[in-house]
Amino acid sequence: MEFLDFIFGSGFAEKLVDGDEYVLGMIGVGILIVLVLFGVRVVYATAVVGLLGLVTMLGWTGGAGNAGMVPYAKGTIYALSVLPMFILIGFLAFHAGMTEALFDAAKKWVGWVPGGLAVATVFATAGFAAVSGASTATAAVFARVAIPEMLRNKYDPKLAAGVVAAGGTLASLIPPSAILVIYAIIVEESIGRLLVAGFIPGIVSALIYAALIITMAKRNPKLGPAVSGFSWGERVRSVPGTLPVLAVIVIIFTSMYTGWATPTEAGALGAFLVFVIALVSGMKWNTLRGALLETARLTVMIFSLVWGVLIFVRFLGFAELPTIFAEWVTNLPFPPVVIMICILLFYIILGMFMDAIGMLLLTLPVVYPAVIGLGYDPIWFGIVVVKMCEVCLITPPIGLNCYVVAGVRPDISLQDVFRGIGPFFIADVITLGVFLAFPAVITWLPDLMLQK
Repeated sequence: MEFLDFIFGSGFAEKLVDGDEYVLGMIGVGILIVLVLFGVRVVYATAVVGLLGLVTMLGWTGGAGNAGMVPYAKGTIYALSVLPMFILIGFLAFHAGMTEALFDAAKKWVGWVPGGLAVATVFATAGFAAVSGASTATAAVFARVAIPEMLRNKYDPKLAAGVVAAGGTLASLIPPSAILVIYAIIVEESIGRLLVAGFIPGIVSALIYAALIITMAKRNPKLGPAVSGFSWGERVRSVPGTLPVLAVIVIIFTSMYTGWATPTEAGALGAFLVFVIALVSGMKWNTLRGALLETARLTVMIFSLVWGVLIFVRFLGFAELPTIFAEWVTNLPFPPVVIMICILLFYIILGMFMDAIGMLLLTLPVVYPAVIGLGYDPIWFGIVVVKMCEVCLITPPIGLNCYVVAGVRPDISLQDVFRGIGPFFIADVITLGVFLAFPAVITWLPDLMLQK
């Protein structure tokens, strides 16, 4: 409390909190929200508020010492080493040009259905998500690959842009996913189980997107005509081009599921395989150097975010705010499912103004204990909250994937991109409804891991 007394005068801290340190936690949260709304980067806002809060409660020596230990203590956790591996897989796959083969194969196999090219885009983005893990990179790649093909076939530009922006979000859910790893680190849950848990929900999300597109194209064929004329021979010949992606998926999934490799080791194996494929496909040194530099930049950004937020989390822990909030939520006179729906609505609103990683890092320290107190499975909640991060990637005004698509395709306005994602937002709500009604869709596969 000495810090408050120093700033505002002797006795101020005692008058303010009167022994209830959670009030300081609430003040800290309020200050943090104001800083973020005024455009201060999350990494700086969380670190500064957390440091000042710790100094206020513990004095300069204790507070600064606690804050100073966080970057080293958390930065040396072995689990964090999985992040650069997964990020490297995505950038190498991007520069190796794996997307064209995926989209070509998907086009030849499902192009005949109503809205076939849009459906092919969904399946191709899902396949690329399984080696990328980066939503914005997936959206950027397919904005170059899929949108020109759809426009040549007279597809509605809004649908073409919307399906690419929405399809890119699948990379947040389908492993390797950096956001799932961040969730696991923040709540201290099994990274391997979370990554395995993301496969089936990712497939379900892709299938619901595809069903939506087919329904829309059936009702209005002008949105997206079917593309036919591909022989079975052409379809079969398109399969070998997808084998490198399938190989990476199989290696990452089976090694984690069977316990043969840790998530970090699985990521390293996947990165090595993609590296070999990239070299065979003719990747130049400058391209490889660019992929490595991009990996380093994104890794440093994520690590910095994690460090800043964990300083803030340490402050909240001393203030006991997460515990108090959890007790308040669990004592509300409503069924747990009603409270969960309110939490998800809160995430939708918050996602309109924050990026996915920042939203996750800021809310989990307080929300997670309350969710567990309601009796929900931590693996289940991890997938659901990451799905909410997907939604915020396409939600105006911050929907990052929409900005990426509009940036790559300046001939399609940002307003049209946001109009195009409208139906996919509805599809995401339906998907979340499925996860709420049938939690086994998420928990079945990771629970099998525990039985092995």
